[in-house]
Amino acid sequence: MSVHVAENVANIKMRVRQACERSGRAIDDVRIIAVTKYVSVATAKQAVEAGIADIGENRIEGALEKAAAIGQARLHFVGSLQSRKVKNIVNVVSCIHSLDRLSLAKEIDKRLEPGKTIDCFVQVNVSGEQSKNGLSPDEVRPFINELAAYPAVRVIGLMTMAPFEQDAERTRPIFSKLRELRDQIKADKLSSAPCTELSMGMSNDFEVAIEEGATFIRLGTSLVGKEES
Repeated sequence: MSVHVAENVANIKMRVRQACERSGRAIDDVRIIAVTKYVSVATAKQAVEAGIADIGENRIEGALEKAAAIGQARLHFVGSLQSRKVKNIVNVVSCIHSLDRLSLAKEIDKRLEPGKTIDCFVQVNVSGEQSKNGLSPDEVRPFINELAAYPAVRVIGLMTMAPFEQDAERTRPIFSKLRELRDQIKADKLSSAPCTELSMGMSNDFEVAIEEGATFIRLGTSLVGKEES
């Protein structure tokens, strides 16, 4: 196993533990997703061997390549997903983090194997940046109500990407707002949308995200590095 991957995993887990302690949370409440877009299958396998149980990919080709190699680890699709490519991925991954339109939900419901459901996060553009995908906070609850028409789609939570900030503390209001929105939807007690989870926090801001309630953090370079293509 590459020493740097094992060391990175140990270091990240220590920082996750410290963030949980600061916020009075149990470390088991937070799942670390190793985002492996920029690394090989071999490096993704090293992350799994080092104790990472969740692998994230944001390209169809990468997800299909990694799926065959990561054993029992859960595979998450964390990138923007085109409706026409749903058929290639929906029966391969365990979770989709980028549900943001009804046409995508319709295609997921159509293409998923009969009788199955798939865990999804609704992507929310909390910051309002034009460069980011996702619904505005005001659109989320009506959207989730409409998703009840697609029984294969199970909304387990909300996802957001905060703006990159040199001072991670500046991202706190973004994460706090997503948590508040999640709590509102969770209180609706919809069978199709239990909405108990929060996918938020990346390499530069995951500790703040944990303090604000993240249950899934998506880490790339800080965990597995970046390799030349």
